[in-house]
Amino acid sequence: MEAKEKWNSKYRNRLMNETPTEANKRLQLMSDYLKGGTAIDIASGLGGNSIFLAENGYKVTAIDISEVAINFVKEQAAGRKLNIKAKTADLTSERSDFFSQEYDLSILTYYLDRSLFQVMKEVVKEGGYLFFETYYQNAATESQHVSNRYKLFSNELLKEFSKWRVLYFEENEQEGRQTIFCQKPSFISP
Repeated sequence: MEAKEKWNSKYRNRLMNETPTEANKRLQLMSDYLKGGTAIDIASGLGGNSIFLAENGYKVTAIDISEVAINFVKEQAAGRKLNIKAKTADLTSERSDFFSQEYDLSILTYYLDRSLFQVMKEVVKEGGYLFFETYYQNAATESQHVSNRYKLFSNELLKEFSKWRVLYFEENEQEGRQTIFCQKPSFISP
């Protein structure tokens, strides 16, 4: 099954089961830093983070491979009159249109393609923020149906964004996730 078909099926099932879309809890905890501007939500899924950001004054670009997810985000944005531009794209091959501008905030949750690390560093404006959360390799994640290929190594995000100002970092062994919220300084290159 192709990636697009897989994700369309996953989101179609989620919508049929009326699974609510919510913003990431740790992202919500960063509200004091989230003052509006432009944001990009990479691999946005059903748009819980995009909706949260738009409701908090951001002009959001939401990108996902799933047409089902992106259509849902568009419907939610229109119905709530939110400033969200939602686009379908396969991030493994389609990048230029979305990453040709800089954003005040970049978000990526539960998707891992290490080739995006450099792109994410480049699209965040100086003084802008990055929120990144996904699985990492530990005992708790061994039973999950996620390949180690799509899991971070211990402290990988800390190492990758070591030149940035880290405002929040957590490696939660029970949940098998790693989270970072950091600010791009104005004195270094991405």
